Amino acid sequence: MDAFTAGLLQRIRATESDLTRARETGDDFLAEVEQAELDDLHRLAAEHGVEVATRV
Repeated sequence: MDAFTAGLLQRIRATESDLTRARETGDDFLAEVEQAELDDLHRLAAEHGVEVATRV
């Protein structure tokens, strides 16, 4: 796995964790921000052929 793929997957995992935390604490605004970030990361992964297993 190259550095780009590893970094992208790590960012996705971190964002999924942040999204879960925002939802659990009821922070709707932060949850929207994290979901948008996660959507962008998934789009980037798809553009580069990186497969991602969705957790959230």
